[in-house]
Amino acid sequence: MSSGPLAGLTVLEVSSFVAAPLGGLTLAQLGAEVIRVDPVGGAADYGRWPLAPSGTSLFWTGLNKGKRSVTVNFRQPEGRQIVADLVRATGPGGGIVLTNAVGQTWLGYPELARLRPDLIHLQILGYRDGRAAVDYTVNAETGFPLVTGTDALEGPVNHVLPAWDVACGLYAAVGLLAAERRRASTGTGSEITLAPADVAMAVAGNLGFLAEAQLGQDRPRIGNHLFGGLARDFRTADGQRIMLVVLTRGHFAELAKITGLTDTFAELERLLGADFGTDGDRYRHREVIAARQVCAAVNT
Repeated sequence: MSSGPLAGLTVLEVSSFVAAPLGGLTLAQLGAEVIRVDPVGGAADYGRWPLAPSGTSLFWTGLNKGKRSVTVNFRQPEGRQIVADLVRATGPGGGIVLTNAVGQTWLGYPELARLRPDLIHLQILGYRDGRAAVDYTVNAETGFPLVTGTDALEGPVNHVLPAWDVACGLYAAVGLLAAERRRASTGTGSEITLAPADVAMAVAGNLGFLAEAQLGQDRPRIGNHLFGGLARDFRTADGQRIMLVVLTRGHFAELAKITGLTDTFAELERLLGADFGTDGDRYRHREVIAARQVCAAVNT
């Protein structure tokens, strides 16, 4: 029996790939009983790379640890009945469904709510209108791949981390918990649709990217530099790569001190009419500052 903060909560998960399984995993790690239901032979993500030498999917294993598992034949009425029975029989902390399955009316909110009126049902769709999308297509649509990389690149840069799926999965967990809290106080269930495309736009808006575009400001490609601040990668004397990040005036003062460049930076500030204690000036003069760091590393 789980002793986590979500002990007593039961979530039925019918899912594949990243967002929905991550949402279920997050709830399981907080103590909920998560029952993953898969079709016979496994869902489409069952053998997804990376793989262990044995052929086991490290991807699938990582996203589904700590969950209970059941396999049913979704094509047969008996298999669908098992899912319906699980929804109906999981007690006061149950009746919670998390899925990214599409085109399955028997798994939709209207059908399952007939069995349990207080049902909480969260479905992840590519777009809110039901059109298909995955993290990598959503990422391309946001335009982030076009500002990733150096200014010498002509095409987009695909991102290997499925950031929008990850954000969507965490939003799904929060959404289910919010709906469960509402049900606990009102007895009312919820039908929730969550789209990675909406998640991406919401996050981009929260971080100021949309406002920047609305103001007509174009974000340039600047390689591994941090936009609006001072951070980039450096190669060390032994050939390793480090990421150096300066976020505050204090950080920059410490950087100048440990590299022996305090006087040099002070003189540069005088010549440039700059204040390297501010983000803006550190960013505007990032190439000059970085060049001094490289020189200091070579000299040492």
